[in-house]
Amino acid sequence: MTALPLASRARRAAFVSAMCAGLVAAATSLTGCSSGEDPDAGTNGVGKLSASKIQGKADKAAESASAVRLSGTVVSKSHSYSLDMRLKGEGGTGSVTSKGRTFQLLRIGEQLYLKADTEFWTGGGQADGKSGRADATAAAKLDGKYVKVPQGDPAYQQLSGFTDKDELLGGMLTLHGKLTVGDRGKTGALRSIKITGDEGAGGTLSVSLDGKPYPLRLDRGGHAGTLKLTDWNKDFPLEEPAKDEMVDYGKQLPTS
Repeated sequence: MTALPLASRARRAAFVSAMCAGLVAAATSLTGCSSGEDPDAGTNGVGKLSASKIQGKADKAAESASAVRLSGTVVSKSHSYSLDMRLKGEGGTGSVTSKGRTFQLLRIGEQLYLKADTEFWTGGGQADGKSGRADATAAAKLDGKYVKVPQGDPAYQQLSGFTDKDELLGGMLTLHGKLTVGDRGKTGALRSIKITGDEGAGGTLSVSLDGKPYPLRLDRGGHAGTLKLTDWNKDFPLEEPAKDEMVDYGKQLPTS
């Protein structure tokens, strides 16, 4: 085989070097071009931080976001809740399912509305006796209607918590125990990194490595549910129900 002249070999080496540099800059892996690719190339850089600092960045990003969608399951005090809520500073809207019963919540400022079917209002019980039949008749009138929840009603504080972005995220996104950095991967279409509390027993949070370090998924400790956080900063409408869709019960919700 004929050896290349020295000048030709130099030009070829320079060409290969330039090609490899270009490919690395484009974040394309090519065997033989580089000894390894920087896992933080093209990311927001939080993967280089400690677990506590990643948690802090995620908390700050979530707090400053204008809106978010929170969906999944939460287990609290032996009760399981399925949530699908859209939240922002002015209020929230969505659905909550508990004990097989689903109800809709809508909050605009301080005004909270609850919509459910007849079974929800009767508690799923049988309409026995005159009183029971009267309750069933009243509940039927509420079927599919928004009921305005009075602020003085005991249920107001509990139900409004499902529609409060800061309260809901602040209470759920905290990991417990010693924090450590976990694996990298993907959450949906986004690159992410996990941080865990007590090796997962205190919860695992997946934080975005693309764009702002938003929390993307929370696996709560003790098998207490899994939540997905999506649609960060995507606005949505909050509109008061029409008059014919709403019932105002005054100072207290009806009871079955």
